[in-house]
Amino acid sequence: MSDHDDPCKVNSLTGLDKASPVSGRIVWDPVHSVWNMGMIGAAIIFAPFTFTVPAFLLFLATTALTLCVGHSVGVHRRLIHRSFDCPKWLERLMVWLGMMVGIGGTFWTIRLHDTRDWGQREEDCHPLLAHKYPMWKDGLLYLNTRLDLDRPPGFDPGPEIAGDTWYLFFEKTWLAQQLALAGLFYLIGGWPFVIWGVCVRCAACILMHWWIAHYAHTQGPQHWLVDEAAVQAHDVPLMAIPTFGEAWHNNHHAFPGSARHGIEPGQVDLGWEFIRLLKALGLAWDIRTPDVMGQRQRVRRVSETQSSVTGGTTGSPVLNSIRK
Repeated sequence: MSDHDDPCKVNSLTGLDKASPVSGRIVWDPVHSVWNMGMIGAAIIFAPFTFTVPAFLLFLATTALTLCVGHSVGVHRRLIHRSFDCPKWLERLMVWLGMMVGIGGTFWTIRLHDTRDWGQREEDCHPLLAHKYPMWKDGLLYLNTRLDLDRPPGFDPGPEIAGDTWYLFFEKTWLAQQLALAGLFYLIGGWPFVIWGVCVRCAACILMHWWIAHYAHTQGPQHWLVDEAAVQAHDVPLMAIPTFGEAWHNNHHAFPGSARHGIEPGQVDLGWEFIRLLKALGLAWDIRTPDVMGQRQRVRRVSETQSSVTGGTTGSPVLNSIRK
């Protein structure tokens, strides 16, 4: 990964010296609003009447594949943060699974994520980026609107992403592919498979994605603080297993480029275990964790005598635990 010198940088945004995450207009996003509300509404109305054990098992399996293997490992840790390398075919497969979560297309997802990350790391940012609204309002805005900044950054994810034919295809067809999947499920198991394999799955993934984002930026345990950041992250321990380790968000803010999110003793991170499995199979390499990422500025350990954390700090319990 020598082409990415800073493992904690926001990779896809440009012109940050002239951009500002503070002021902007919240406007209705019709595509995502109709889709999100449609999936949630369909799940609430039809799920109780179409429940079967096979349909529920399909929901569990497809959620694990798309939200965890696809979104957590493929989209978040690999494509966005580039915390490990893998074969291109495997990256595309995992990213496709991530698109099937139903949150958005390839480039839309990267841009939304990086804009939020960038804004939260600045000294101040728009309340929508900081999740400062009450939970009910934050949820409605998150699911139905978008933020048009007055001075937005540019977007350039790099030729290996922007020029990838498959990612262009995923961006344009992420909704159509859900319909294709619904047709396949209907042929296999009828309407119960469609409702639970598409509607309930997408609704659960969309709501979980927002819920974790809200709580992980407003309340919960902390081990680290990032100096001069508008938003400090928190952990959501109860959601560690369902999110494949994404709920250890305080660690992620401290070490964004790390492939391992559950870096404290006892923190279950199934996404990290999956990456370890890929490594054992020879399908992942150049894996970044805090102990090999080099110096990390602006990060302080909470309630410890150490004033800062660097990649070479031997006295840090978390770094020592990672080396074991």
